[in-house]
Amino acid sequence: MIVAGFGCRSGADDAAMRAALAAHGRTVSALATLTHKARLVEPLANALALPLILIDPAAIRGVATPTQSAASLIAYGTGSVAEAVALTAAGRGARLIAARIISSDGRATCALAEGILA
Repeated sequence: MIVAGFGCRSGADDAAMRAALAAHGRTVSALATLTHKARLVEPLANALALPLILIDPAAIRGVATPTQSAASLIAYGTGSVAEAVALTAAGRGARLIAARIISSDGRATCALAEGILA
């Protein structure tokens, strides 16, 4: 199962998230984001008819990621929200298959992880 994890700023829109996801060029089985960002990602999940997995911010603290954002480290204790959310949502044995891509407007990031959902 491939999960697209999203990190986003409060002003992120559907177009930014679609662009970040499309840049990966892969079909995904589910979308994931932090619980308090659900309203931003939910329209995309609905449009794609994919489940949206919500992750508590505490669950990504300390998740090792290959890319590093100072803002993510300070706010969430991980280098990339998108990568950490994708890994956490993908479950047991998850591995990152695509590092985060940042939308052209800088408001959304998307990373892909593959694993066995819990």
